[in-house]
Amino acid sequence: MNAESRNESFKIGQRVHSLNDARRVGTVKYVGGVEGYSGTWIGVDWDQDGDGKHNGSVNGVFYFNGRSQTSASFVRSQNLSSGITLLQALELRYRTTSTKDEEDEMYVLSAGNKRVSIQLLGGDKIQDKLSRFEELTSASLSYLGVSSLGVSPDLGSILPNLKLLDLTGNLISDWEEIGALCEQLPALTTLNLSSNSLSSEVTSLPQLKNIRVLVLNNSGVSWTQVENLRRSLPGIEELHLMGNMISSITSMSSSDDQAFNSLELLNLDDNCISDWSEVLKLSQLPCLEQLYLNKNKLSRIFHSVNSNESPKKSSDPFPSLRCLLLGANNIDDLASIDALNVFPKLVDIRLSDNPITDPARGGVPRFVLIARLTKVQVLNGSEVRAREKKDSEIRYVRMVMTKLTDKSEIELLHPRFYELKKLHGIEDERASTESSGPKNMASVLISVTLKCVGPSMGEKPELTKKLPGSITVGKMKILCENFFKLKNIKPRLFLQEEGSPFPTALDEETSTLLDVGICEGSTILIDEEI
Repeated sequence: MNAESRNESFKIGQRVHSLNDARRVGTVKYVGGVEGYSGTWIGVDWDQDGDGKHNGSVNGVFYFNGRSQTSASFVRSQNLSSGITLLQALELRYRTTSTKDEEDEMYVLSAGNKRVSIQLLGGDKIQDKLSRFEELTSASLSYLGVSSLGVSPDLGSILPNLKLLDLTGNLISDWEEIGALCEQLPALTTLNLSSNSLSSEVTSLPQLKNIRVLVLNNSGVSWTQVENLRRSLPGIEELHLMGNMISSITSMSSSDDQAFNSLELLNLDDNCISDWSEVLKLSQLPCLEQLYLNKNKLSRIFHSVNSNESPKKSSDPFPSLRCLLLGANNIDDLASIDALNVFPKLVDIRLSDNPITDPARGGVPRFVLIARLTKVQVLNGSEVRAREKKDSEIRYVRMVMTKLTDKSEIELLHPRFYELKKLHGIEDERASTESSGPKNMASVLISVTLKCVGPSMGEKPELTKKLPGSITVGKMKILCENFFKLKNIKPRLFLQEEGSPFPTALDEETSTLLDVGICEGSTILIDEEI
């Protein structure tokens, strides 16, 4: 009877978790009988693929649509929990004391292999402080099965100093209840609701003037919901929206000029944005300093929706942006790299795991990116120091000089070439090498350090050689065989660049040293073909 009587507590659309595992969370999709089995069953579509056994159909009979082939299962009501209240979770997390049995298990073994009980120094004081909720400034209640925030007029007096509340992975969905919670907790500035399946209805929210940081990762929110939320968040400074399958950004409404005017960090990592024009809809946010777009589907960057429009004719996009993370996208063209120079304060850029940064996929090495990015100070998480920036720009100019001579073509393909050539006082080496005099020949010699790193090469001292920049990679391999007396070993060359975590393979044997960016002071690693 007890099991049957609990059936009424579950309804379709309700969020639940497995009774014995609060991290196994799902949504009720069916309540009723299952052919071939007695009694009432609860059909649950679990959030994590693999937590279920089927897709909502059993023995050829359809009951509900599961998200995947292994996300759904049927469960008896006594094996599910509809959750607990916020205050119950606080009691569970912060007022639970260890039992005598648990304390007996806290021991170390002495030299004589005997148990010696241990006691945590200051443990009583820490527990006492945590148990007094009025002293809590932060609370982590992740994956405790919180389904009701239990908002009451007394909540503010119970938690008067709570500034940070982490409710990740619970059963919360009602925005009205979330709004009431924030009103009752006047000190609350940071709220994490990640991995809760939040309702699509965002209505009747009060002004949440104290909320500065809101985290909604993996919560299923759309940008339409964000638009509705922003009117209630006049002081928001950080908004995290990772993993919500957002593909488009509705135009920022002009009806509320103050909305998001304080936003400094927007995290859109791991979404589905493929068109840069969607990103440009955020470009006039006045205080936005950090924009995270890792793991999206972007392939091009441009300075305006009309890419033919001169940047000087339009207002500066992203006027305060200093950090832009674009790792693991599909960017594969240098014009996109050049477009980043339009952002007036952008100094910290991540481009790793894009085709353009992978020479094996037709990309360019780190020094080319540094040379083309006017203001870059941090690239792919690594600081770009003044020495590396200068060396990169000189290498880049010399590389272009060995490949192109047509001025209009250079201006089109390498917008910073003449600026950098003048900045570093680099003369046209093609003209200087037309004379065959020994002085001119010596002027194009570059000093290169050679290091053997192949496992079969043994320990060989590194060498520093002065070499013509015009010799090819193929010729360089032959020279390395002679320099290090490499017998029966086919060398493979890599350029080791300052600030780059991995060396760049030099596989194009017809390219010259200058072509691949080797300049004065470069280091070449000699490995062996596998």
